[in-house]
Amino acid sequence: MDSKARVIALCDVDSRVFGKVQEEYGDFLGKKVATFEDIREVLDHKDVDAITVATPDHWHAPMGIMGMQAGKHVFLEKPCCHNPREGEMLMEVQKQTGMKLQIGNQQRSSITSNKIIDEISNGIIGKPIYAKAWYANTRGGIGVGKKVQVPDWLNWELWQGPAPRKAYKDNIVHYHWHWFWNWGTGEINNNGLHELDICRWALGVDIPTHVTSSGGRYHFDDDLEFYDTQVASFQFDYGKMITWEGRSCNRFPFNNRGRGATIHGDNGSVLLDRAGYELYDKSGKLIREEAEKGANATSAQDTLGIGGLDNLHMLNFIGAIQQDEPLNSPIEEAVKSTLLCHLGNMSQKTGRALDVDTKSGKPSDQEAMKLWSRSYQQGWEPKV
Repeated sequence: MDSKARVIALCDVDSRVFGKVQEEYGDFLGKKVATFEDIREVLDHKDVDAITVATPDHWHAPMGIMGMQAGKHVFLEKPCCHNPREGEMLMEVQKQTGMKLQIGNQQRSSITSNKIIDEISNGIIGKPIYAKAWYANTRGGIGVGKKVQVPDWLNWELWQGPAPRKAYKDNIVHYHWHWFWNWGTGEINNNGLHELDICRWALGVDIPTHVTSSGGRYHFDDDLEFYDTQVASFQFDYGKMITWEGRSCNRFPFNNRGRGATIHGDNGSVLLDRAGYELYDKSGKLIREEAEKGANATSAQDTLGIGGLDNLHMLNFIGAIQQDEPLNSPIEEAVKSTLLCHLGNMSQKTGRALDVDTKSGKPSDQEAMKLWSRSYQQGWEPKV
């Protein structure tokens, strides 16, 4: 598909980024790309039709909401929301504005994943009953941060944006923010969401009835506020369940893969990841396997990138804008998968199993419900 799309603006609070991008992608971008530090200036640009948002998690929903309200289509990286209330707000604003909103669950655009999940829905492994997702990596510790002067290349005020203000420390920017509640959502949302989304899609389920999670920060004594070891379990109506096993500091593979999913039915199983799938009968005999072709594939050991699936997912987004093609990861579906991750963290933080209302997605636990939304820096509250 000739998308006839072009990049006309870059926006970042790190002034070093523009030179790096121009050096690496200058031939593609050309020399007329405008650069901005403040997303609000980009949204005022009349020639910008769509934005892509790849920021820390606390900025995802607020920036997506601002974008749609400014009349821009939005490609919004996962997790689509820092908390469940923001997911509700994204759906409300999308309906109000009618703008296209694609969420970055890139495996939804995988050719092989779509093929085998369609076959699962048509009974190739019988009734799909249980799905297991996993992620394994060998992350190190993040240390104990020291309060230091904000680097001259960083606009710390804009970086924080809607989040309540915190002092700058030397172990936050640019990656370790993932592990702090004020900005991040933990490994289950950082990486687990990809495979949990696939599992929920394959089982054909929406909101769980019951959620449990166990684990903790076991490997290092540092500032990390989330969990390096976590096992979360989600039970659904009609006798179905999903588990996610996250090991951030031990990369020992499962099924020779650092990440992936298995879907188990009453008449067979499927091993599924970004690189393709393997179909097994009830006795465990391999019946068929298929690899994702060419640049769309990623290594079975890959725990980081998405590879060529980014391209397919972005082309789907552009096709939705230009030709009204159906989005592969619309917000209505993405919020359900993201909710699993939030509920897993709620159960983990409260130390209790949660009963969940399958219509609203809300747990009955009052302490857990304190995590349903968040406080915002004054003046930065998302408005619906």
